[in-house]
Amino acid sequence: MNSEQAEPSERRSGKIGPVEIRAARPSDAEAITSIANLSGFRAGTLRLPFQSIEETQQWLDKPAPGAINLVAVLDGQIVGNAGLRRLTGRRIHVGQIGMGVHDDFTGRGVGSALLAALIDTADNWLAIKRVELTVYVDNAPAIRLYEKFGFETEGRLRAFAFRNGEYVDAFTMARLRL
Repeated sequence: MNSEQAEPSERRSGKIGPVEIRAARPSDAEAITSIANLSGFRAGTLRLPFQSIEETQQWLDKPAPGAINLVAVLDGQIVGNAGLRRLTGRRIHVGQIGMGVHDDFTGRGVGSALLAALIDTADNWLAIKRVELTVYVDNAPAIRLYEKFGFETEGRLRAFAFRNGEYVDAFTMARLRL
C-alpha cells in the first residue's frame, strides 16, 4: 500500500523528511484554501466552513501591515501555514500567532517547524518580547507543542467560540522573552 492509499493514521506514523518553510505567496491561495477547509484543520481555528479561494486570495494579496505569513511545504505540497502579527502602540512589543497543519500531517514535525520559524523571527528579527495565542482547551497536541516552545497558559476564555454546534473554551497562552 503506498502513502496515498494508506489510512491517515498510517501516514502520520513517524517524523517526515525536511519541511521547507517559506513566505506565503499569492499563488498559494488554492493550496491554503484546500487545507483550511479540512475538518481537523478548521476545528483548531476560528475559520468558518467553505472558505473560498477568493477569501484566501484577498488575505494573501493584502496582508496586515508587518504580518509574517508562512507556509510549510513537503515534496511540493503545502501542508501547513502560520502567521505572526505584531501589535502597535503600547503593545508594539507583542506578537500574536496563529497556525494550522494539514489533517494528514499532524504530529509529524510540521507544526514544530512552523512555530520555530515564527519564534526565530519574533526573537531575532523583530525584538518581540511577548508572543501570544489562543488555543481550544480540547486541542491537547497543540497545547503540548506550544508548551514545548515555552508558552504558558495564562487564562481560560469561557465560551470563546461557537464550533460545530456548541460553545468551546480556549486557553490564552503566552511566551515571554526575559
